Amino acid sequence: MLRHYYTIPIRGVLLLLLLCSLPALHAQQVAVKTNGLMLAAMMPNVGCEFVVGERSSIDLSAFGSINIYGNKAKMIGFQPEYRYWFNGRPMTREFIGVAALGASYDITWGRHIYQGDAAGAGITFGYCFNLNKRLNIECYGGFGAVYFRQKQYYVNDNYEDYQENGTAHANATGYKLLPIKIGISISYILK
Repeated sequence: MLRHYYTIPIRGVLLLLLLCSLPALHAQQVAVKTNGLMLAAMMPNVGCEFVVGERSSIDLSAFGSINIYGNKAKMIGFQPEYRYWFNGRPMTREFIGVAALGASYDITWGRHIYQGDAAGAGITFGYCFNLNKRLNIECYGGFGAVYFRQKQYYVNDNYEDYQENGTAHANATGYKLLPIKIGISISYILK
């Protein structure tokens, strides 16, 4: 369980999942995938992509990690994305996407501790290589604005200094331009 004080509303995430999956109920093609770059960064992840139109698909991905490369870290996130395929056939060749990101984290990096949430949106570009009828490799990347709200302090700090009436408050907020979604995914088309 993550220890942080500003959680992404679970109801909002569930509602987003429901809204994103409604058009997918009649999807012609469905694929499951995993991002190899995230796996190399010790972040297990899984995704599904649903074709929802002649040139469009919806990609829903989730990731999480614990203790990345020996650092004390916990992270969980969700990345929905709408993709427009230029060649008229989804899951083939080039696409542009609009992606969102929601994440909660508790990371100790050296002497610094970061606990908080992040949410953002951005544009992605990518290319999908068809290896055979059921297997694809996707290469994609994109940037976007990410809003974060976190508690940021040092390992030896008195944690109670960051609380007011027993409730922790964020001492760092802001926006940053960051990679919103980047990867090389292996995708298996189910139908």
